[in-house]
Amino acid sequence: MLVAERYEKIVEWVDAQGSMRVTELSERCGVTEETIRRDLDKLEQAGRLRRSHGGAVSVKYKEEGQSEIPYPERAVTHAEEKRRIANEAVKMVEPGDRIALDASTTAWYMAAGLPNIPLTVLTNSIKVAAELSNKEQIRVIATGGQLASKSLSFVGPLAERSLDAYHVDKVFLSCKGVHLTKGISESNELQALVKQKMISIADEVILLADSSKFGVQAFTRVAELSSVAKVITDLGLAEEQVSALNEQSIACVRV
Repeated sequence: MLVAERYEKIVEWVDAQGSMRVTELSERCGVTEETIRRDLDKLEQAGRLRRSHGGAVSVKYKEEGQSEIPYPERAVTHAEEKRRIANEAVKMVEPGDRIALDASTTAWYMAAGLPNIPLTVLTNSIKVAAELSNKEQIRVIATGGQLASKSLSFVGPLAERSLDAYHVDKVFLSCKGVHLTKGISESNELQALVKQKMISIADEVILLADSSKFGVQAFTRVAELSSVAKVITDLGLAEEQVSALNEQSIACVRV
């Protein structure tokens, strides 16, 4: 791979994922980590990305110093797969359940598909709360907190503390990356902390992740994959990855 071609690939990957680590870029490019660090320095000087501790962050999207893709763009990325995943997740909700939904677009699709049945839904997403507002049998609890304008969600210490007051039967959440050995990750640290708290208050964790997120290690760790009980994904996930999940006692549904 020529140097110029490597530069283009690095920018493309960082923009697509929001952030990437030096180690992952080194593996993808087949060069040393020191070479990648020099590449990142040059790309930062050119204004094409921003260096961060241990990696690089896209300059295409910024929020509180962390990379986060605006909601409208996330809503149309792999939209069909996300809708199928969300519809399958709805089947796992039973009357009387107490559930948590994160601020992902897949959770928003799920909220749109939830029937008007007795439920309690705890969320940090303005979009999810608004979607459920006309379903009178569903009790909606929003966390409050610092508004993250790109994702239309609440984050920060207040959002995290408010989650401590509750316990839910199931949490449905998505993420930026799913790695079979390195776990679940996010590009935005504030979102990652809220997801961590949601996982800690739930009896069952159900991960909603299209196949493009597998094999990806984003910038901020959310949780070990062992914390997940079920994964709902699309038909693009390879059989060997499904088997690897099953070996970790994680049920995998492809739709």
